[in-house]
Amino acid sequence: MFGILKLFTNNYMSRIIQVFEFEKLTLHEDWRGRYLKQKELDKLYEYNDKNDNVYFTGIREGVKFKNYVGVIQIGGLTIEILPKTDKNVSEDSDFSAWHGALLNMLKVCRYININSVSEASLKRKHNSILDLYFEMYLDEVQSLLRAGLVKKYRSDSSNVFALKGRLDFNKNIQKNLIHQERFFTEHQVYDYENLVNQIILKGLTILGSLTYNSQLKDKISRLRVSFPEIKEISIQKYHFDKVKENRKTVAYTRALQIAKMIILNYSPDIRSGQENMLTLLFDMNKLWEEYVYRMLLRTKDDNLTVSFQNKQVFWEGRTIRPDLVLIRRNDNDDDETFVIDTKWKVLDANNPKPSDNDLKQMYAYNLYWNAKRSMLLYPNSKSIDEKYGNYWKGREVPENNQCKVGFINILDEGDFLNLDIGEEILSKLN
Repeated sequence: MFGILKLFTNNYMSRIIQVFEFEKLTLHEDWRGRYLKQKELDKLYEYNDKNDNVYFTGIREGVKFKNYVGVIQIGGLTIEILPKTDKNVSEDSDFSAWHGALLNMLKVCRYININSVSEASLKRKHNSILDLYFEMYLDEVQSLLRAGLVKKYRSDSSNVFALKGRLDFNKNIQKNLIHQERFFTEHQVYDYENLVNQIILKGLTILGSLTYNSQLKDKISRLRVSFPEIKEISIQKYHFDKVKENRKTVAYTRALQIAKMIILNYSPDIRSGQENMLTLLFDMNKLWEEYVYRMLLRTKDDNLTVSFQNKQVFWEGRTIRPDLVLIRRNDNDDDETFVIDTKWKVLDANNPKPSDNDLKQMYAYNLYWNAKRSMLLYPNSKSIDEKYGNYWKGREVPENNQCKVGFINILDEGDFLNLDIGEEILSKLN
């Protein structure tokens, strides 16, 4: 699916559109051949209204995306929103590079377990990130069915041919005045009808109505045939809160996580039944912050401690929280502290002008964490050598109170995700 817009048929006509952050999609075909249908736009407007306009901005006959990346599926349309580190949107290959980069960022940050997906699936070019989640889910369900689903005891009230449990006299008279060979009782049943299995089944049902991938549809059909007959219920957020992990359900952990993502982000079209919607969106600010953290952990420097999301009381009940605090232990027991705040913004690397608020924030971090140096870290399409700037108040020696505007390229020379940026970031701090 690495082209700009491709159509392929798997019993249904499907469209895949790729866009970058902050790009626009409208009812009118753009220079890349991308466009929305009126029903698709209406669904996007409806979804955005329900979520306080967080994910994109409504514009005239279209939408403008924000800093959320991932996938939106509306009926047969899949919109893949990819990250971008500069203002220029150039060749089609950019989509391929950033599709792969996003997948690997999600993998590093443990939002997706790509290792569980077949290599063949990863190589299918029409595959979206959503399809990978779907395949992961189906593989998990298949494993559960092979191992045997969990059975639990539950209370049941029904007519039976043998007296067991407690006889419900009123119901028995109502139901069995003629059929005296039966007994209406309240009794315990040991079967598959329990909440964890009902959640898994609901996930399968939703996937069956969403995917246009013929291979996935076939796999869903086979799994549904293998699934025991249990009552399908409407699953809400509180149902997941009721699930308690124990020895019997630990094998369900991964499947339940993906089922939660599918079920809670699913918006069925009750009126027409054609434009069902599923979203899988990630805040790039948070994803970038966590990715940098995990890349720093990979450096495996025994003298370096990296801590994530520290906080201190700033004023009355208010706190301040830098993204990352690094402490390097030196031989003379004189520890060095560095503060990093990650910013997923496009900043002109040739003439960087961070906001006054960001610089004031770093000033406070230096004082509160007793750090001599801090860095505002931005993504860029190339790595640049930068210099520290001094704060002129707060310390006797300005060189003991500095901040740097740092840039790092998260793609390597081959346009793959750069897994060595941890070392590059550390070199910038020194």
